[in-house]
This record gives sequence, structure tokens and C-alpha cells, in this order.
Amino acid sequence: MTQATIEQLSAIALFSQLHPDQLASLQPHSFVQTYQSGETVTYEGDRLPARLYALVNGYLRVTKIATSGKETILRTLASGDIFAAPALFGNGIAPATVVAEREALVLTVERKALLNAIQANPEIALKMMAVFNQRLQQLHETVHGLVSERAIVRLARFLQSSAAESGGDVKGQACLRLPLSYYEIARSIGITYEECVRLFKQLNTIVAYSRGGKVTVLDWQALDDISAGQTVDSSKTA
Repeated sequence: MTQATIEQLSAIALFSQLHPDQLASLQPHSFVQTYQSGETVTYEGDRLPARLYALVNGYLRVTKIATSGKETILRTLASGDIFAAPALFGNGIAPATVVAEREALVLTVERKALLNAIQANPEIALKMMAVFNQRLQQLHETVHGLVSERAIVRLARFLQSSAAESGGDVKGQACLRLPLSYYEIARSIGITYEECVRLFKQLNTIVAYSRGGKVTVLDWQALDDISAGQTVDSSKTA
């Protein structure tokens, strides 16, 4: 673990608008650590130090394990995202397991220093509230979808959100920048591996899946229609 640089602090969305002097005041209390692909950042149930956790670059996968042993992927974090909120505002217990999808650089800021920064710039707190509110809304939509939406609709919405979060081109035919395995997709939308494979075969004129987890959306309009629960022309599906 090494001390964070001003540039690394400014890469975090919460701090992107701070004055250099404000970033400099955070720097002595900010540290970065590199995690290799597959390495665990936090385990569900861990006691976390009172710090802000943020991703400088790379991708992190957030998962929970049910009592049955089944893993559910909650989300994938991209550069600039914050995570492990209970370390700051809750009971200090990690709510989920966080694993590096590829080499990732994680930044932490000590809670006391962060609170001092919030006093000087309350907009930081507003940004944090916006992030947590968005995640609560996504969780609500996920739970609602698992209960009431067809698997094909959940898949379409998951691909849309993955494209938006990874910065994929949502206008024309484009490959999602973050590789996604069948397993990851299935665990993200509450279906089996086999059903995930079957759905991609059914949608092979709308979404292409190739070796290495490369997902290419061939027809965004058709994907939007499926996401909205509309019936797509059978000629567009296998």
C-alpha cells in the first residue's frame, strides 16, 4: 500500500471537482493498493476499517453468497466508483465480497479526513447520497425483475446497463468493453448457466456472444424493445 497521488484522488468521481488545495489536504490520509485479477479486495462479513473505498482503475465484481451456497453477482464497479459504504456510515461490516475482474487499483481515504473535506465542500456528501440512492433504486429494480420479469427481459436490461457502465457505444453495433462470461451473466440475473446459453442462442441476430466473453449488440432497437417487454419479430430471433 502506498500513498495516493493528487491525480489518483481526482480520478474518483466524488473528488473530481475539488480544488488542488483540497485534494492536497486529503492526500496524507489516502492510500492505494493494487489487486491482481481474481484477487479478493473484501470478503462478505469482514470488519472494515473506517475508510472510503474507491476504484481508481480496473473493474471489481461485487457478489453475495446465499445460505444455499449460490452466488449472486450484484454489480460490476468501474473506474471512479465508490463501494463498501458500511465502512463509513454503517456497522463496519462488508456487505458483500469484492473481487478484481482484472488488475485493479483501489484507493482508500480515512473517514476523519473525508468528513473534514465534506465540511469544506458539502457537495461531496450530495454526490455520495446520489450514488447510494441510485444503487438502492437498482436493487429495487433487480428484486422486482426477479419476481415479475421474464428472463429474456432481465437479460436485455442487464446488457443495456453493462454497456452504459462500461462506456460501450449504445448507438450502433458495438462490443461491450468488459468481457462477460455466461456464468457472470446468469448469476447477475438469477438464471442458470444453461438458460443463459439458450437465451443467447435465441437472440443470436440481436446479440452475439463469442469466445472470451465478448458480447456484441447487433441491434440496439430490438434489444430496447425486449427490455421494454415488447414482443420482437420472430425473424429477429433464432
